[in-house]
Amino acid sequence: MLAKLSTRPAVRRCAGTGVLALALLGAGLPAADRPQPDLSRFYRQKVTWAACKDPDMPKDLQCGKVTVPLDYARPRAGTLDVALARYRATGKKQGSVLLNFGGPGGAGIPGLATGGKEFMDLTNGYDVVTFDPRGVGRSSPVSCGEGSDDASSAMDDETGLDHPRALLAKLRRAAGQCARHSGLVLPHIGTVNASRDLDVIRQALGDKKLNYLGFSYGTRLGAVYAALFPHKVGRIALDGVDTLTEPLSEQGVAAAEGQQTALDDFLDWCTTDVACPFGQDRRAAGDQVVRLVHSLDTNPAPTDFGGSFSGQNLVGAIGQALYSKQLWPSLERALASLVQDGDTRGVLNFATSGSGLPPGGHGNGGLVDPQDVPADNLEAALMAINCADDPDRPGAAQITKDLKNLRAEYEQASPVFGRYRLTELLMCYGRPKGTDFIRERVKNVDSARMLLVGTRGDPATPYRWTVETAARLGPSAVVLDNKGDGHTGYSSSTCVHQKIDDFLLYGSLPPSGSSCPADGNDWSATTNATDW
Repeated sequence: MLAKLSTRPAVRRCAGTGVLALALLGAGLPAADRPQPDLSRFYRQKVTWAACKDPDMPKDLQCGKVTVPLDYARPRAGTLDVALARYRATGKKQGSVLLNFGGPGGAGIPGLATGGKEFMDLTNGYDVVTFDPRGVGRSSPVSCGEGSDDASSAMDDETGLDHPRALLAKLRRAAGQCARHSGLVLPHIGTVNASRDLDVIRQALGDKKLNYLGFSYGTRLGAVYAALFPHKVGRIALDGVDTLTEPLSEQGVAAAEGQQTALDDFLDWCTTDVACPFGQDRRAAGDQVVRLVHSLDTNPAPTDFGGSFSGQNLVGAIGQALYSKQLWPSLERALASLVQDGDTRGVLNFATSGSGLPPGGHGNGGLVDPQDVPADNLEAALMAINCADDPDRPGAAQITKDLKNLRAEYEQASPVFGRYRLTELLMCYGRPKGTDFIRERVKNVDSARMLLVGTRGDPATPYRWTVETAARLGPSAVVLDNKGDGHTGYSSSTCVHQKIDDFLLYGSLPPSGSSCPADGNDWSATTNATDW
């Protein structure tokens, strides 16, 4: 669930004491009755900033890194580097503010490079810093290797769901392939360890407390940090608030429903335009989208890169484009090229992009060059992090028993996005059980107050998640109700943007329960959409 910060598409838990001790150790957290590992060498770092090596990066963007333990329970067992980038403060510096753009699996550095203008006001008081979390981007990126579409292709073929044993066997093989290609970082990926990395970054930046702005999945990361380090919380703003309690199965249904609503809104708009590739009959347009997806699943279209483009690839691309109304004109043109000419280039620009896929894994812990980030890193990291964060891991018998009902529930939520979201759920099969720390321990946080922003029309993180997470975090959570649409509010609402900036820069918090109105300007008059 990547936050959309510009019109360019960005490439989205213990009962007994003994069990708790094991769970904490499994999450990389030392149990209270055990000696705490010595992390002092990691907390003595200072970031060395230099010009970014990538010639495509903005000239005023600086790059650096910090070194963190691969395994916080065994800090001598290996290390990895976490890539950083910053825009320096232009006003009186009061520290740094750290950004996470979501995903999970979204690399921060390219996000800040392309969307940096959104945050220039924050440079009045801060160095604006972002990072590629462990397993993501340049920071030991995980990958499932060449042919990593094998598992998802089982879902592209609708008959795969009718043969659950064969499907699960294929998913297990895919999980093994991901493990072989991801190097040593895969068992240590996930939000708990990433939040511990945040604290090492905080110290390396010279800040006594963490100032942080997280979007979408980045709100989960911020909430976990606050639970682990409540007395290190500075000014934390969370926009597009993720759930801390819902299992992946329920998250998938909510996401399918939200994306279907956004697609319906897009088709309402599109069918008023004579250029709409689905005509002007609104009901027929919805049916045409479903048929197009099914047609491409049966007969994928060729691409300029020698691969193929399936219906589920199209669903993923549309889902990315629907995060912001500013992208609707570009989506309309891309779909028209696909429908009328079989040209996949436009929709491929909305799909997850990446560079060439190098052979083998990335197990040495050092940063990789930007051009060597695997093409499938976002998808591979998204699945790895979500699965690592979720303790539910039903066996083959349970999945086989439940699959028919799950399929019906997901397809009822959305005839377009249902199967895509069901695929994401099933992709955890064959992977180790995730931590229950987030679900069980991230609550009643005794920290400084944090600003939580929920958008009423958010297709990825429903507003109720903001309310539920705020109640779970306790009195430290202050809720701002954004009455607008789209995923997150910072880049689409002048009011939300100002409220977050005022809090981060000056510590000024709105009253909990206050709201921002939907911006009155017609979105189509203010966008500068780009042809993809």
